[in-house]
Amino acid sequence: MNVLDQLNTTAFTAFGQDVMWSDMTGNLAGLAALALGWRRSLLTWPVQLLSGVILVAAYASAQLGGGVGKQLLVITVAVWGWRQWQLGRRQSGDGQIAIRFATWPERAVLAAGTAAGTLAVGALFSAFPDLSWNPWPDAYIFVGTLAAMFAQARGLVEFWFAWLLVDVVGVPLAFSSGLPFSGLVYVVYLGLVLWGLRDWWRHTRTAAPRPAPEGVPA
Repeated sequence: MNVLDQLNTTAFTAFGQDVMWSDMTGNLAGLAALALGWRRSLLTWPVQLLSGVILVAAYASAQLGGGVGKQLLVITVAVWGWRQWQLGRRQSGDGQIAIRFATWPERAVLAAGTAAGTLAVGALFSAFPDLSWNPWPDAYIFVGTLAAMFAQARGLVEFWFAWLLVDVVGVPLAFSSGLPFSGLVYVVYLGLVLWGLRDWWRHTRTAAPRPAPEGVPA
């Protein structure tokens, strides 16, 4: 039995559904990554990368092509985010990533990009049903997760709001996909997101103002 097969064996059964090792360990790593992001720790990115690698196996077993694609992009964005936070820590002066609220143009770009991406990916999943049995919710979570990670990499408080919007769809989709542990983790995500939002919001009120990136209007 190879590593992939071992990850997709049953860890335990809950509420009449089998919970796979890949589903459990990948989502626990995702929770740890979110908690580390709340604390503005650079470790959030390698842990997020590890979560993505493990969850590829979980989503592949559930035949959620969108989930697999999402995790592959999560791995890519995690590498980019780690680099962004490295640069941000050097510029902040206190050894942690500087955070701020997005400018209105940045919010417009995030919202428009997320909407356009969801429409494009949803249409792709609908045209090729083998990619996902539930194309539009899958596309929404796929693109929403990437938008949240992009905002997190830029140190934007709005990343927490993006995670809240992902949670709204992520919980029922995970349960209906036969991934109950993912569904429970999304519920825990909600609590972490609310605490993280509160902490980052308060930090922006006490920290020195941070200008928007060069070339982005305030």
